[in-house]
Amino acid sequence: MRSKTLKFKVVFYLAVALTLAMLVFTMLIVRYQRDELLREAVSHVAQISEVIKKSTRFAMLTNQPAYVDNIIRDVGNQGSIEKVRILSKDGTIIHSTYLPELGTKVDRKAEACVLCHRSEASLEQVPQSQRSRIFATQEGRRMLGSMDVIRNEPSCYTANCHQHSKSTSVLGVLDIVYSLDDIDRKMRTSAATMAAFSLGFIVIAALCVGFFVHRLVYVPLRDLETGARRLSTGNLEQAIPVRSDDEFGQLAASFNAMTVALRNSQSELREWGHTLEQKVAKRTQELRIAEAETARTEKLASVGLLAAGIAHELNNPLTGVLTFTTLLRKKMPDGSADAEDLDLVIRETKRCATIIRRLLDFAREKAPEKKFTDLNQVIEDTARIIERPASFRDIEIAMDLERDLPPVWVDADLVKQVIMNMLVNAQHAIEHEGNITVRSRRFPQPKSPEPGMQPVQMVEISIIDTGCGIPEKNLKRIFDPFFTSKEVGKGTGLGLSVSHGIVKAHGGVIEVESAVGKGSTFRIYLPLEPPAGEAQSSRSKQ
Repeated sequence: MRSKTLKFKVVFYLAVALTLAMLVFTMLIVRYQRDELLREAVSHVAQISEVIKKSTRFAMLTNQPAYVDNIIRDVGNQGSIEKVRILSKDGTIIHSTYLPELGTKVDRKAEACVLCHRSEASLEQVPQSQRSRIFATQEGRRMLGSMDVIRNEPSCYTANCHQHSKSTSVLGVLDIVYSLDDIDRKMRTSAATMAAFSLGFIVIAALCVGFFVHRLVYVPLRDLETGARRLSTGNLEQAIPVRSDDEFGQLAASFNAMTVALRNSQSELREWGHTLEQKVAKRTQELRIAEAETARTEKLASVGLLAAGIAHELNNPLTGVLTFTTLLRKKMPDGSADAEDLDLVIRETKRCATIIRRLLDFAREKAPEKKFTDLNQVIEDTARIIERPASFRDIEIAMDLERDLPPVWVDADLVKQVIMNMLVNAQHAIEHEGNITVRSRRFPQPKSPEPGMQPVQMVEISIIDTGCGIPEKNLKRIFDPFFTSKEVGKGTGLGLSVSHGIVKAHGGVIEVESAVGKGSTFRIYLPLEPPAGEAQSSRSKQ
């Protein structure tokens, strides 16, 4: 197992973590077990002390020291008891399993006496928690010492053999020294056993984790690494095995999906490479067409300016011709050939003046003078003008107006001109009989005048005819200046251009739908409310 692999790192760090955890756990268990064994030893020594006190009581009452020595010696030979001794009140050892110390006096500063003699007056009762002590001998062995007070009972100070008075409360101390060798041996054995079990547990856990890491993590990662290496070399055909439904399985499935997408993209790129020249040629042709269209538009703009200048120059002579021709016509009798010729001159002169006026209106681009207007009234007044000429050709004009339409911020005269142009064009599109429907309504949702502009509330005017319709190739050109599909002398090609300019100046839109042989529908969208500050500015000028 290499030291840089994920499997090695997981196993190594898991073993370290488990070792630390088991070390702390073992230390806590060993400490707890040692404390329990010490508590049991203290309790055992306390029981032995109580047994010695009760066993020697009768011998002491009858003043039989030999009997007391036998009892102490028999008890001292038991198990781990190292030494048993009885001290008088003044510290003299009167009974002991260790004979050389009989008759000696214990120093008050000794370890066994310091707890009772911290002051000049000895304590009458030592707390149970302070009766035991643990110390080490010169050989390094650990010992447990326990002392118990022998009190002056009524049977003692009333006996004939004793000289103790009633006021004396303590007669002596029973001291037992207990060896902790067995306990230390058990603790060492227990600690070694727990360490061995812990080490075995760590090894087994590390091996199990290593196996699962290899099976659940290392193998899927190796599959992903192999797949990534194949992908880097351009091999997109071989998929990664999906071994499970977990995160690695989902990652492998996502990797396979990415490979499929890359393969499809590569195939599309090859196809694009094959057709790139054709598409470049097509775009180049479209660019040339656009350039030609731009040049044509610039030419039309120049022609428009030139036509506007010519119209302005011709307007005054035509006015003079019309005036003098009208005066001459009044002098001629009706029905004469000269009168008919003059009528023809007057009619054609008026037609020329109309064309010149439209040219001037197109060139000047008059700014709308807006105010709140009843749009339905404007539509009805305009339709009434052409209603009679339309009836002569069996054309019916129907009104479908939304009566609760709010006032609209428009220039009534310019909007009337737009509607008039639309109605005239619709009338010309119907050859014999047909229908023209004029509809108004509040458009249900906000509409944007141009791409990228903020949508606003609009009112919609629809003019629907059952005429000949407009060919699809002409739909994109009908708003160009001087473009017309009518015969020579029947149209100037300025009506829809002027209408488009008027609607655009109002911040609106014109849309058209048409089908050859079925008719056309023109939709005019005008903003319902004025832009911010425009209405206030108009009122201040008034």
